[in-house]
Amino acid sequence: MKPTELFGSLVFNDNVMQERLPRAVYKSLHETIANGKDLDPTVADVVASAMREWAVENGATHYTHWFQPMTGITAEKHDSFLSPDGNGGAILEFSGKELIKGEPDASSFPSGGLRATFEARGYTAWDPTSYAFIKENSLCIPTAFYSYSGEALDKKTPLLRSMEAVNDQAIKVLHLLGFDDVQHVTGTVGPEQEYFLIDRELAKQRKDLIFTGRTLFGAKAPKGQEMEDHYFGVIRPRVQAFMRELNDELWKLGIYAKTEHNEVAPAQHELAPVYTTMNVACDHNQLMMEMMKRIAEKHGLTCLLHEKPFAGVNGSGKHNNWSLSTDTGINLFAPGKTPERKRLFLLMVAAVVAAVDAHQDLLRMSVASAGNDHRLGANEAPPAIVSVYLGNELQLQLEAAAEGRDEETHRETFATGVHVLPDFKKDTGDRNRTSPMAFTGNKFEFRMLGSENSIADTNIALNTIFAEALADFAERLEKASDIAAEVQAILADTLKAHGRIIFNGNNYSEEWVAEAERRGLLNLRTTADAMHAFATDKNVALFRRFGVYNHSEIVSRKDILLENYTKLIAIEANTMIDMAKTQILPAAFAYGQALAKYALEKKSLGVQGVAETDLLRRVSALSDEIAAKTEALENVMLGLYDTEHPSYYCRDEVIPAMNALRAAADQLEPMMAKEYQPYPTYAELLYSV
Repeated sequence: MKPTELFGSLVFNDNVMQERLPRAVYKSLHETIANGKDLDPTVADVVASAMREWAVENGATHYTHWFQPMTGITAEKHDSFLSPDGNGGAILEFSGKELIKGEPDASSFPSGGLRATFEARGYTAWDPTSYAFIKENSLCIPTAFYSYSGEALDKKTPLLRSMEAVNDQAIKVLHLLGFDDVQHVTGTVGPEQEYFLIDRELAKQRKDLIFTGRTLFGAKAPKGQEMEDHYFGVIRPRVQAFMRELNDELWKLGIYAKTEHNEVAPAQHELAPVYTTMNVACDHNQLMMEMMKRIAEKHGLTCLLHEKPFAGVNGSGKHNNWSLSTDTGINLFAPGKTPERKRLFLLMVAAVVAAVDAHQDLLRMSVASAGNDHRLGANEAPPAIVSVYLGNELQLQLEAAAEGRDEETHRETFATGVHVLPDFKKDTGDRNRTSPMAFTGNKFEFRMLGSENSIADTNIALNTIFAEALADFAERLEKASDIAAEVQAILADTLKAHGRIIFNGNNYSEEWVAEAERRGLLNLRTTADAMHAFATDKNVALFRRFGVYNHSEIVSRKDILLENYTKLIAIEANTMIDMAKTQILPAAFAYGQALAKYALEKKSLGVQGVAETDLLRRVSALSDEIAAKTEALENVMLGLYDTEHPSYYCRDEVIPAMNALRAAADQLEPMMAKEYQPYPTYAELLYSV
């Protein structure tokens, strides 16, 4: 089947709705989807009946409200379409009530204290702006998730709220600037997904990969990424077969899987989709990660989405390409050719600068996780310091406009020097791959997001802080008698108050860390630092102002994220202890015994075994050190839940003890004979596919 025929074949999309719904029903639903109008509950029964018929025709036997709780992954409870007909038989039913609302048990999902175990009722509510789809044999209905008392227990609800906040404030500014025909502003995202593929049989032999998704032990392979030969290299047949099936399955689900290639590290790859509406992009990214893992298994592979599954080589990120467009076709981050469009563009850029500087802590918090702590600042991702890259050309334009001057953009011609190759226009600015928040032409690329994270948290933060900046600008524009002069004043004031956040240089350099500190920028190095900044009075006021979170929802999320961080570190520490006791030390003892036996045999023949005796001495010393470091980690773990702030205890006590144990074990590994290795090595894992 052609890709165009395959695409969306398992999605109850606009084409299917036009074909199967009465005109009036379709028009009403389309208004909700396209323009954010209130959902008319009278259309639900008609839509539900059409959905059921279409789903059954495509092999579905069940339906599920598909939602995104605070676990970071998706959840689903399946019910069949079957109902008794009263005569011992069955009929197929699916009502509007079942479409609009579900009642999953909310007591076992993370709530941060919002719900007690005995308070079990929760609700899922249909999100009609994200199309229903068929996965396996179930009709999946994208939904939001709420507690019985009305608090959001998911990531979708605040994302939708933040999208509405941006829409409201952007329209205010646009109308004040004379763009009166704009009725709706939509946020779009294109998340680039990085991942590793390793042999499944080898992965099953490592407890750390099974329990934590990353290697807790492992010496560097003789070859890593030094030769830079994997990036954009020829894709291996086994990986190509995986990618081919993945594309087919994603296309069926209406996901615009576009670009695929080898990434920098061995066994690392990337898949990038085409941009789409934010909440849909979030749904699609969750599906993409699920499909990657599922399809990898069919090809004898394991897909690792952890931010740093292997020490010493690049980790995996998820670049969040964020933009906003009007229903009249204006990209708010595209310069345009008229003075009005240029003014709009520069004002939007200034809003980003103001927003990012004012809320560095929220952006850092939005990407905080135990896994991402290993990646940020590791010369493969931006540091934990948040800054904005505009490029010299755009920065000069912004500064000139703030001073009332015109700064012309000159696009140079790139001359190839070869007659048969075409010359072409260069972009006005380079790409800065080290910047956390980089303008890359018509969009801002936020590069701090970890590969395993939901993109919802980051886009909630971006939308909300941008809405605040727009609201502040709108308040000034409403009082202005001369709009053009006020825009100039806003640009000047923004650069003066927030220009410190703009940095066009190398974010990896030590000089930038010192310079950022001099500028007064935050450097929240760990998740423990970032998460405690979430529920400050300033941030609570921000979210409440725009109706994204109430106070309880903010506090609960901080508690959930910190608890998850502590739990994950505890799982990793306990896994290390288990591996050290049951695998590493027994293997070391067995190898030491073999060395001792061989040395004695040689001695009985009158030969002094210098090499094996020396190796035995080093293996024995490291075995003692590993045993001591294991005991030290065990003792540290005893105090984990006796402290007031377990997250800080993990940062200051548990993680250093883990690092010490790993350092000793990784020194031992290269000394061990292959037959005594307790688990597959980095060389085997990274080069076996």
